[in-house]
Amino acid sequence: MKIHRPTRREFLALTGITASGLMLSACLSDAKLAHGDGVRPNLFVAIDPDGKVTITAARSEMGQGVRSSLPQILADELDADWDQVLVTQAVGDREYGNQDTDGSRSIRNHYQRMREFGASARYLLQSAAARQWSVAVEECSSDLHKIVHRATGRELGYGELAVAAREVKLPRGFKPSLKSPDQFRYIGKPMPIVDGADITTGRAGFGIDVQLPGMLYAAVKRCPAIGGSVNSYNADAARAMKGVVDIVEIPGPVGAPGFHPLAGIAVVAANTWTALKAVEALQVNWNSGPHTTDDSEHYIKTLEAGARQPGLIARNQGDVDKGFNDAEQLVEAEYVVPYLAHATMEPPVATVRFRANACEVWAPTQNPQGARTELARLFSLDEDDVVINVTLLGGGFGRKSKPDFILEAAWVSRAVNAPVKLCWSRPDDIRHDYYHGVSAQYLKAGLGQDKMPLAWLHRSNFPSIGTTFEKGADNINNLSQGCVDMPFAISNVRVEGAKPEPVVRIGWLRSVCNIQHAFGINCFAHELALAAERDPAEYLLDLIGPDRMVDLGEDASYSNYGMPLSEFPIDTARLRKVTETVMAAADWGKTLPAGHALGIAAHRSFLSYAATIVEVSRGEGGKIKIERVSSAIDVGQVVNPDRVKSQMEGGTIFGLSLALYGEITTLNGRIQQSNFHDYPVLRMHQSPPLDIHLVDSDHPPTGVGEPPTPPVAPALCNAIFGATGQRIRRLPLAKHGLV
Repeated sequence: MKIHRPTRREFLALTGITASGLMLSACLSDAKLAHGDGVRPNLFVAIDPDGKVTITAARSEMGQGVRSSLPQILADELDADWDQVLVTQAVGDREYGNQDTDGSRSIRNHYQRMREFGASARYLLQSAAARQWSVAVEECSSDLHKIVHRATGRELGYGELAVAAREVKLPRGFKPSLKSPDQFRYIGKPMPIVDGADITTGRAGFGIDVQLPGMLYAAVKRCPAIGGSVNSYNADAARAMKGVVDIVEIPGPVGAPGFHPLAGIAVVAANTWTALKAVEALQVNWNSGPHTTDDSEHYIKTLEAGARQPGLIARNQGDVDKGFNDAEQLVEAEYVVPYLAHATMEPPVATVRFRANACEVWAPTQNPQGARTELARLFSLDEDDVVINVTLLGGGFGRKSKPDFILEAAWVSRAVNAPVKLCWSRPDDIRHDYYHGVSAQYLKAGLGQDKMPLAWLHRSNFPSIGTTFEKGADNINNLSQGCVDMPFAISNVRVEGAKPEPVVRIGWLRSVCNIQHAFGINCFAHELALAAERDPAEYLLDLIGPDRMVDLGEDASYSNYGMPLSEFPIDTARLRKVTETVMAAADWGKTLPAGHALGIAAHRSFLSYAATIVEVSRGEGGKIKIERVSSAIDVGQVVNPDRVKSQMEGGTIFGLSLALYGEITTLNGRIQQSNFHDYPVLRMHQSPPLDIHLVDSDHPPTGVGEPPTPPVAPALCNAIFGATGQRIRRLPLAKHGLV
């Protein structure tokens, strides 16, 4: 397997219909591959006369393996020899369909499509061979990069058929014949990622590695106050520094921030180090904006107070008030999750070459089409004059689907009329992020004679992601992420949201609002189990209840991750299965050493089902040690089990980092953290043994990158209660002196 990153000209030449190669015709905006009234070129697969198969990856690679998994699907249906496959990265273009690589939807949304593209290309090759042999196409079959006529033993390689296959037209109403699972050659099999060798040997090209002739380098001094702007500045000291080329002011957004760059002063220099040092020499008089008195502790108190009051109803089934009146015991709890930053390994960076009315970008972006649209809008360009080249991403977690840093680089490049690489420092990254919104949750349950809930009330109060794009937006849509879809077998349920005004820019972060909702719901389930004097895992299974498809009621506000509930229902049998699987893996109920305890949590997110058990021990001084984490997940059809396991591991480590240390705070309208010394992440020596289990499933593929994270924090906190008797209702654990 080889990887190639062509220029745009090379890319168009490679994937166009030329005299020397085959290009499958298809309509990209439709899962169907052929239409009787016409076709469009398919940019996903090409076959050359030398037998080389080029598969285009249209999603962004940030460590999850998507540049391997999607081609793996297509190559399987094509019956291509993996050693003859070349993977190329797509530029940002709406012709590919949705390229926004977030929401754990790359495989889910493109699995069937990639299979059909591969199967249709295989059919064209079969048809070309049938014509040459003067036999029926049904007599021809594929067998690892060749078409065979088994009756006579004749065979032709894919390269030998490439030119002839160009003359074949797909029949009207054609539907490709797909393999049965027992015929899969690559799907479901562990395979190395195509970028693995380059990454491990330092040859891989990330955003920071881009080099262009005549390129300049830029860094930006942004207002330290949230929502602030530039009053005036003195750049004399910066201009006097050797290597400084120019100073460029970047205006801030007006109204909701959207993806507009923040207000700041950019220094353009001959190298990044000079630009960073010159930024320090800038003297800026800032307008501190509207949030100069804000501090996060006060903001949390307002959220908590709001969560104690009735809110906007997102789900309302049965009669919750009657359920509480009939209950023999009421249990209430409040939970707080702070602001969180993405802290990707590679901070934002973009290289832009602005020429007249055209713009070309090289960037580690999760959303190249979004960046293209935003650049065209900001600079009044035609989208066809904006080219987005996607590099490898040094982590994404949702941060790099927001193209503000790309627009920032474009602003500077246009001003100096030269290609510019603009790099964010780590303090820039931590202090000027799109943060995961701080949240306060209030949960109340009324237990009946059997100690099971008769009624359930859940209020979740946090600034909506929508406020980044529209002032006054409520958080009802965000409640679809793990709150409205609470799957427990309870007759009387009410879920309420709110619309607090934001202080910082709010954005999606890995697993999004499932972070706080899985934490609140699973910790509360544990508290209910103790109130009922029951084993927490057995009680959780009873809460999940009988196998069924959960009915949220006709009036529930629920988006189901953009998929119809009829196709991707809330299936309690699958949630139960992962729970029971992880219980068996962790040997739940076993006798543990003194000071040790297990905690459990289970959660559905991004249409997948995950359960986690954490074992902790109590050490000297009350500190806790994470001894082991066991996890089980059901993601439907698995494409590459190695990549699922690696994402399970990464999602678990991510969840542990957030639970142990993750907290962004504000004081006097300024972010207090700046780097890994005060916004730590889990280090290698702190990582516990991870025990990962994939549940066999014949359901369609669902999300992988995000579902492992939500159950981690509640499982950990439930284990801590078992080991120490200390109930954690506010994250992170570092705030409680436990780590």
